[in-house]
Amino acid sequence: MRAYVLDTDVLVAAFRSDAGASRQVLEAARAHRFELLLSVPLMLEYESVLTRPEHLAACGASREDVSAVLDELALVGKRVELMIRTRPMLPDPNDEMVLETAINGRADAIVTFNERDFRPVVARFRCSVVRPGEIVRGLVEEAE
Repeated sequence: MRAYVLDTDVLVAAFRSDAGASRQVLEAARAHRFELLLSVPLMLEYESVLTRPEHLAACGASREDVSAVLDELALVGKRVELMIRTRPMLPDPNDEMVLETAINGRADAIVTFNERDFRPVVARFRCSVVRPGEIVRGLVEEAE
């Protein structure tokens, strides 16, 4: 089974649109179609970003809605202990926890819209960077 780390931008997009590839990736994680890798710092980042007033307003969700989804992800995901720290390697310090979760969890890929910042670094760790649409296409091909 493939193992992925979702960047926060994918979760934001999943909350904002129920018809996009990001929502399909979130639903696939909830259905155990791939191994979702999570760490404590990454979950805290998800919560911090998703509960910002502008995101809640844009998607019509409440803090409780966000908590319910994150609680479910915590149940279906695999917790990764961050034994190897890599900071700083990326232009945005908030992306470091995504990278560290991927490295420590031996992820196959980081799912993100921010390919530009991750791509130069992840190849060193035998990890790739993919957009949500690529994951969805791969899941469809597997199902056929």
